Amino acid sequence: MSVALVCMSHSPLLEFNDPPAEVKAEVDSAFATARAFVHAYDPTLVVSFAPDHYNGFFYDLMPPFCIGYEALGVGDYGTAEGPLDVPTVRAEELAQWVAERDLDIAISRRMEVDHGAIQPLEILLGGIDTVPTIPVFVNGVARPFVKMSRVRRLGEAVGSFLASLEDERVLVIGSGGLSHDPPVPQWATANDAQRALLLNGRHPTAAARDARQQNVIDAGKAFAAGTATIQDLNPEWDRALMATFATGDLTALDAMDPAQMARDAGNSAHEVRTWVAAFAALAASGPYAVTSSYYRPIREYIAGFGVMTALPSSS
Repeated sequence: MSVALVCMSHSPLLEFNDPPAEVKAEVDSAFATARAFVHAYDPTLVVSFAPDHYNGFFYDLMPPFCIGYEALGVGDYGTAEGPLDVPTVRAEELAQWVAERDLDIAISRRMEVDHGAIQPLEILLGGIDTVPTIPVFVNGVARPFVKMSRVRRLGEAVGSFLASLEDERVLVIGSGGLSHDPPVPQWATANDAQRALLLNGRHPTAAARDARQQNVIDAGKAFAAGTATIQDLNPEWDRALMATFATGDLTALDAMDPAQMARDAGNSAHEVRTWVAAFAALAASGPYAVTSSYYRPIREYIAGFGVMTALPSSS
């Protein structure tokens, strides 16, 4: 068994709002470095920790964590639509393993995943069915949020399962963040139409999806122009978090408070929970070393944009 890690920001605006050419070239280079890392590692199994943006999970039933036994891409923002190659038996074994370690885990035999899960698979692996993938949903948008220590324990439990696999090279992906506050409705302040979306907005019409996506695209353009009202990015917060991941002392993140995270880094900064879970899964195999790290605040993407790769120190 071996484990490698890629954590990366995602943005639905990658193909819609271009930053300055030199910034886009930087991002492309960071992705190329991560792709080369993945290609050299040649994974036989992927475990993807990813959030959702009210495309697959809604307030009619919102678990903190969910393991997918089967999964489908919803096709938002031009990402791939259709089934992922999920090794169902292995996913069932993982869920049982996690449950036996006193962590409550939801499961789905028809998980629907959006760009948060799909974009890294397309960028790093060239598609959603090129390598068997177990999707693990980590709630990063809907209050209430569990303690960060719980997220870390989820990652440790998943990592201990992966460490028991003798015949796999596992790539762990954490997708989301960093600081950002896109125009995602909050239940407390949402109007009736927005609450209907948050409650159960599954399978919208093409026109409804286009309108929702155009709102985010327009917000990104306005944010880049300095005319949007959404919360600003927080590069200092982002860099400090990435530095903590590089130290390997993930218990330092247990004190992160959900309300303070939103104040400091935006409502969608909670997506960094996927990074915590992913790094904890890697750390379950022992000390690790970061092999590449990129960061830049990119207003066109409404994201503090980061990419990190890591391997066990003994590798």
